[in-house]
Amino acid sequence: MVRRRFSHPLVAVFGAALLTVPWLGLHSLFGIELQTGVTVALSGVAVLGASFLLAWGAETAEADVPRAFALAILAVLAVAPEYAVDALYAWEAGINPGSPESAEAASLAVANMTGANRILIGIGWSAIALFTVFRARETGDEAVENRPGFLADAVRLDKGISTEILFLFVATMFAFFVPLGDGIGAFDMFVLVGLYVSYILVALNSPHEHQEQIGVPAYLQSYVKPKRIATTLSLFLFSGFVILVAVEPFAHGLEELGTAVGVPPFLMIQWVAPLASESPELIVVAYLVNKARSTAGFNALISSKLNQWTLLIGTLVLVYSLSLGYYGPLPLDSHQAGEIWLTAAQSYFAIAILISLTISVREALVLLGLFFAQFVYAVTGAAVTLPLPGLGLVTLDGTTSLFAFSVVYMALGTGLFVVRWRELRSVAKRSIRRVRGDFTEDAAEEPVAAAED
Repeated sequence: MVRRRFSHPLVAVFGAALLTVPWLGLHSLFGIELQTGVTVALSGVAVLGASFLLAWGAETAEADVPRAFALAILAVLAVAPEYAVDALYAWEAGINPGSPESAEAASLAVANMTGANRILIGIGWSAIALFTVFRARETGDEAVENRPGFLADAVRLDKGISTEILFLFVATMFAFFVPLGDGIGAFDMFVLVGLYVSYILVALNSPHEHQEQIGVPAYLQSYVKPKRIATTLSLFLFSGFVILVAVEPFAHGLEELGTAVGVPPFLMIQWVAPLASESPELIVVAYLVNKARSTAGFNALISSKLNQWTLLIGTLVLVYSLSLGYYGPLPLDSHQAGEIWLTAAQSYFAIAILISLTISVREALVLLGLFFAQFVYAVTGAAVTLPLPGLGLVTLDGTTSLFAFSVVYMALGTGLFVVRWRELRSVAKRSIRRVRGDFTEDAAEEPVAAAED
């Protein structure tokens, strides 16, 4: 009898909620100052508990709203701390415009934003793809295809993700033009935020697909509708609140630990803080993959990339202008422009991979390898002199290396788009139909061919 009680789904819910109690009690409720190590430990455990609550809330919501919309809300809540950190630096940049402090704050805002986006693809997309293939033997995930060849096994994505891919592609192509102006301005905000609002409207009007649930979500979906909706909203609000109050101290605690061992603040803001703030989402997606729901996991990852690549960039100028007291574009120097171009180029290459609606082990490893190559280059600050045809000896360091890696990503991505032009056309047609509100499959549509990577 006791064992049966502890196996009840609500025990898991209360257990996850209990993980948040030490942090909420000691820090948020009583305001006790904690040592850095204790802060990292307690806030990290709270983020873990909130991530499970958030995942259960998103799965429960699928009983009442389209899955794409539920996962879009999940993505926004999971990366809310990223918005808070970036908004803080954008606000500080507007306090004393033209000063060295303002320039540094603007630089940190761009560093945090670009670092978060590159981590999400370089580590998030690739690691989750590898984890999905690895777990498929035990989960029996039907989305994983066993293919002949070296590291050829792949994760096949649902056709419904075509919509997210289309919006992400448009946002990525627009991002290449952002650094060409005076900075991140009002036009950029209207275009990027408008893209995300349009995507949310399409997701909200998507067909309601029933997904058979097990465990906690299945139990919560058995509630009558009013109680189910109230439970879902409570899970969203509580987990979102915990993530918001725990991830920033978690990230800053890691920054302090890094600074104590000699890591420069810029690198901590660009790499360690975003990695910490992305952790709730990666935990949620790993949980979905572990339940053989890799398609939902990738949907959440792509939705998160889309909202960071639109809302996060677009709202920086709004916060900066509010801090100024009048309208002004968030200034960008050549290094920050290079950071944005590199991030856009990585996104371009990643979309070229997913345009076949698959991602193989080989492709995931290439994404991961390129990310770590430019990460190591950025951290070490090494300068390399290379002989280039027609240019002579060229030294790659700082900003120059950003452009060099951008060229590599663009060349690889363009090559894939050329090879996969049929898949690109098929995804575009399907996406445009869905944007227009037509969610029926066209019988004459060309099937998306398997990727030949």
